[in-house]
Amino acid sequence: MSNLSRERMREIAADKVRHLALGWLIAVFIEYLLLPENLRNLEGLDGLAKMSFLRVLWMTCGIAVFLAGISRIAKIKTAERWGIVVCFAGLAAASLRASSGGMFPGALAAILVFLVIYAVRGWNSSREPSVQAKRSHRAFVWITAGLTVAFFLFVCAWTIGRVYSFSSPTFDFGIFSQMFYYMKKCGLPMTTVERDGLLSHFAVHVSPAYYFMLPLYLIFPTPATLQAAQAAVLASAVIPLWKIGRHHGLTGVQRMLVCAALLLLPAYSGGTGYDIHENCFLTPWLLWLFYGIDTKNKRITALFAVLVLMVKEDAAVYVAVIGLWLIVTAVLPFSDRESREQNREMLLTGIALFLGSAAVFAVVTGYLAGSGDGLMTNRYNNLLYDGASPLFAIVKAILLFPMKIIYECADPNKREFLLLTWIPILGLPLMTRHYERFLLLIPYLLVNLIPDYSYQHDILFQYTFGSNACLMYLTVRNMAEWKAEWKRTVCLAAAAAVCAGFFGSVVVPKAIRYPIRAGENWAYYEEIRNVLDQIPKEAPVTATTFYTAHLSQRDILYDVQYCSREHLLEMEYVVLSVSSVNPYKKYATGGKDNGYENLVALLEEEGYEVFQSIPSVLVIYRKAQTF
Repeated sequence: MSNLSRERMREIAADKVRHLALGWLIAVFIEYLLLPENLRNLEGLDGLAKMSFLRVLWMTCGIAVFLAGISRIAKIKTAERWGIVVCFAGLAAASLRASSGGMFPGALAAILVFLVIYAVRGWNSSREPSVQAKRSHRAFVWITAGLTVAFFLFVCAWTIGRVYSFSSPTFDFGIFSQMFYYMKKCGLPMTTVERDGLLSHFAVHVSPAYYFMLPLYLIFPTPATLQAAQAAVLASAVIPLWKIGRHHGLTGVQRMLVCAALLLLPAYSGGTGYDIHENCFLTPWLLWLFYGIDTKNKRITALFAVLVLMVKEDAAVYVAVIGLWLIVTAVLPFSDRESREQNREMLLTGIALFLGSAAVFAVVTGYLAGSGDGLMTNRYNNLLYDGASPLFAIVKAILLFPMKIIYECADPNKREFLLLTWIPILGLPLMTRHYERFLLLIPYLLVNLIPDYSYQHDILFQYTFGSNACLMYLTVRNMAEWKAEWKRTVCLAAAAAVCAGFFGSVVVPKAIRYPIRAGENWAYYEEIRNVLDQIPKEAPVTATTFYTAHLSQRDILYDVQYCSREHLLEMEYVVLSVSSVNPYKKYATGGKDNGYENLVALLEEEGYEVFQSIPSVLVIYRKAQTF
């Protein structure tokens, strides 16, 4: 195929995408204007419920076909690009009349600036080949290894410090501690503390990935081992990231800086702030998946696609999005240096990833809905209306009511999260004219920004690990296209430095308090451990939240705050924190007390007597008939 025909194919592909984009924007604008004035408010869901999916679909297709016909007669490429700008500006203005609070105006302005840049410069749909970098200087390898070890030790100190200072609560560390006890005992992920009764944790979240930590736990069967395992998993992400950088031609110092930026990114190390979670596997395994795709290694691609799907039921989102990105990229005509066969392989890989992840998601969510504990759809209450299924509601909101999505992402409560995820990496994932890559931002929007569940847009929780992999991959790909190596190095050095600044000012102060507290008060915490260890290992126990992890190596364990009265009174031992308030609220009467005295009175009535105590700290009750 001649260079001329290839260039023409690229133009045709860009034209089709532009026709559809403008047609969709016009259709959405018309649909929004068809709503009565009182339904245009973005805070509620009444407008979304009244919108017609079919009408928008037919209008989009009709307008796109019309634009395609016009383009055969006259060149309207520039006019269409500016039409997208004008249409979005009109939709934004109409939306601002209905809802204009918070960061919404700023978000609209930022998107408008991006669209103006697109209107002026167009879309680069060609794909540059990967260039193997020269062999790295050994010094950069060792520096990266040193940073990785330091990261591992830092996370271990933080999270293990939480365990030894009794700062890790039942939800979720106490659950996982007992789950691994059962996995060691019988191979099954059973718990009693999670849902007030014996059940598999996989009835709540399907996470077979935990079994990859089991060998280490079998050697060192303590709760602290789980924290160290998570630190090791996260530290391992530098290996695929380094290899991706080398594949795309980054020099040794540039790869070192990218890895440093990941390790120092506040939303990465900060994700360990609430103890171990299966999400930690997402960053290294997604980066390995990207590496397999980039190197066209089918075995690596298939292996890590399967592994990612084993992390959790919603991990299918990441694989599906990557598949969608490959499909869209493959549909764009191949560049001069790419063969038709390579393009076909990319398309087939994308289809396989998308359909495979969709099938797994359907099976797993069907199992949770039918035989498990159900899906946690309440995290998307801001998009659910009239009993609509979560998946349909989210898709409908994105396609029919994009201003609602922008409005939710621009919630003032998400300001800090936005700043701490974009400023440290200097917005590098956005610095490209390969706009199809922006599809890889979907997990960041869908998992972190769109939900109104506050923990999903908090850097100190585990929900950032998957989106971090996508952001770092985009950073490498975008930087690799900069031909001036010194610009790459300066930019990546600046990003690593800013990440280090935020790491030192935001993450470190929150992290070091736990190992310091555990060290300075070692005798105090050791006394608590010694008292708790006097409870026989086989005895059923109910305890307040910060004691369950230490007591988790047993068959029956409940949390005072969440267990039923029936289960509470069946236990041989009840461990109460004297200074706590929340665990006893359901035993309070008339709001005049915190319920502690009532609970103690109930235990004494049922024949419980004090077994051990530490004044003003804890008291352990034991049923009289057991001794």
